[in-house]
Amino acid sequence: MDLLLTHGYFLYEDEKELQIMRPYPPLGLLYLCSHLRAKGVAVEVFDSTFSTRQQLYDLLCTGKPSVLGVYANLKTRPVVVEILKAAKEAGWKTIAGGPEPVSYAREYLEAGADVVVAGEGELVLEELLPALREGSKSALTAVKGIAFLDDDGALHRTPGRQIANLDPQPWPARDAIDFGKYLGAWRKHHGVTSVSLLCARGCPYHCNWCSRTVFGNTHRRRTPAKVIDELQWMLEQYSPTMAWMADDVFTIHHGWLYEYAAEMKRRGLRVPFECISRANRIDAKVADTLAELGCFRIWVGSESGSQRILDDMERGVSVEGVRAAVDLCRSRGIETGMFLMWGYDGEELEDIEASIGHVKKTCPDVFLTTVVYPVKGTGYYDKVADRIVTSASWEKSSDRDLQVRGRRSRSFYQDVDRLLRSEVELGRLLEGEKNPNPLTVEALRNRIAEERTGVYAGWNAMEARQ
Repeated sequence: MDLLLTHGYFLYEDEKELQIMRPYPPLGLLYLCSHLRAKGVAVEVFDSTFSTRQQLYDLLCTGKPSVLGVYANLKTRPVVVEILKAAKEAGWKTIAGGPEPVSYAREYLEAGADVVVAGEGELVLEELLPALREGSKSALTAVKGIAFLDDDGALHRTPGRQIANLDPQPWPARDAIDFGKYLGAWRKHHGVTSVSLLCARGCPYHCNWCSRTVFGNTHRRRTPAKVIDELQWMLEQYSPTMAWMADDVFTIHHGWLYEYAAEMKRRGLRVPFECISRANRIDAKVADTLAELGCFRIWVGSESGSQRILDDMERGVSVEGVRAAVDLCRSRGIETGMFLMWGYDGEELEDIEASIGHVKKTCPDVFLTTVVYPVKGTGYYDKVADRIVTSASWEKSSDRDLQVRGRRSRSFYQDVDRLLRSEVELGRLLEGEKNPNPLTVEALRNRIAEERTGVYAGWNAMEARQ
């Protein structure tokens, strides 16, 4: 084995995902695996999703040491640091890649990584593996797209690279993992099976809280026929009942979407699927096309109901545009999901009220909320950098744990969340029933009044302390 690939996500340690149970394979690692195998590299994948840390540690200790590549993101940092340490103790050379290590290159290198990969890994690893076998720092300087420490502890970075044309790339090496475990989890918990695939890499938009460390600001698409070839193969191989189109913005290129739909129709294929889009990339024709293709749910990043906040985020969408996009999809029988953020820098109480009113008026089928956190390498991080507070050591925390001085507490935003959900519940009750039970309505209104009082009291208490 020339290379062992793994990641730091263990499903059985994730209480929230154990309730949701919608796991998908690590496509990024599987793309690396298939690319390198096609170049004659002996690559294996240890899929941690359904495994345990001890199983991985046992493999590292009992197997012949080689090179270990670990995918890391901000959620898995503490586990990845432990994996790197265990690998080094067992005599392995180590590589850290993924969206986070490039922003914390020195930290990952000092935590046990010999090399950090910046950006896409396929072409980098082609050059990096021979350089690691050579074992000299001078060999590393010729490898593009990495960071490493020299013998004096100085940090060196080399310029990255990307794959311009995605079409010749082999499909993810799904045979390198136990794919049946993913299908089985879906079948057991939801009565359906789902597969995932990527049509493109990257997003050209500039939302200032979003990390672009892997793909930059590029957007590269596979041709529709190539995507459909892979989808058709998966339908024949796994017989899934639905699909997840994992692009950042599935409907970004309308011409591509229409060509894709025409080719699906020509082949007689129609697969229920869900995807992510942006409000400004959904119009009537796009909504019609999605419905014809079998899209049953589309996720839209709303983030806020305050146009002032959206503009400050550099989202490039409008509140009214989000509502219009949701209405278009609903009228075609497509469910909508909405993402929202609390606590963006400069958010005022009226912005919170605007978001609550926005969700209540738009009425998506489902909405998910989060408190915005500063991810290193983003514009938002730079904006609040002088006010970032951390209470834990780097290796035991993540950017999700970073606090911004002057912002409300997480418990405050939990109160805001409860108020939002109560308001939406009341709105759905009044909209959905001709004669709702007046006692139920009164109880909801009383609860909302109490929750709003609590939110305003929490806000004012913070104002008084400042």
